[in-house]
Amino acid sequence: MPELNIYTFMIVCPLVFIAGFIDAIAGGGGLISLPAYVLAGIPAHQAIATNKLSSCLGTFIATIRFIRNKCVLFSLVIPTVILALFGSWLGASLSLRIDEKYLQYMLIIILPVVAFFVLFRKDTFETGKGSDISPKRRFIISCTAALLIGTYDGFYGPGTGTFLMITLTAFAGMDVKTAGGNTKCINLASNLAALTTFLFSGKVLIPLGITAALFNMAGNYIGSGMVLKSGIKIVRPVILIVLILLFLKILLG
Repeated sequence: MPELNIYTFMIVCPLVFIAGFIDAIAGGGGLISLPAYVLAGIPAHQAIATNKLSSCLGTFIATIRFIRNKCVLFSLVIPTVILALFGSWLGASLSLRIDEKYLQYMLIIILPVVAFFVLFRKDTFETGKGSDISPKRRFIISCTAALLIGTYDGFYGPGTGTFLMITLTAFAGMDVKTAGGNTKCINLASNLAALTTFLFSGKVLIPLGITAALFNMAGNYIGSGMVLKSGIKIVRPVILIVLILLFLKILLG
């Protein structure tokens, strides 16, 4: 286990706060929160595992909010949640089997791809097509997405919400609010399964994860209370700066 000191918290907590703030405005917070741990010197396995703790708490709050506002298609919740649980457990188990060194190098390959979809593919969301999609097709697409994207979430994580939103709106014909509600339910399930797997493996840095979660929730709270028409203009440069720092950290050792 890496040694935690004040400098670790000083690097992680402000960046995780920014991640929560950005996530509430335009999404993509995971592209900052996960690299934050690596930049602080946390090994890749512990970084992914600890990031799950903070993101899980934030997702739980958002999920409750969607349910209260009746933005969840409950006929799909049980099967998609079960598949997300299994997929995330599988992904987390695979992640733990990969050597730390190779997992870090995978970050510099996967992150740019995820960043592209999160930052430049917002126009992929399509609404108002629900009447063209049969219940059977919506069920198959939703379940397949829950399994595959849930596996990715357990293995890695950033961009999961965006990938689910794209699938549920563009291919399953849900409106944005309903897709958002179901996305949060699936994401919460995958987060919980991955977090449980990582906890049993002893990879979660609990003091750092809980502290970071508080900063993340504070960022989400402040960000959600702001209306920024040009929010994405703020998000893109911040995420790109963090990614550049991460690449330099990994490449230079």
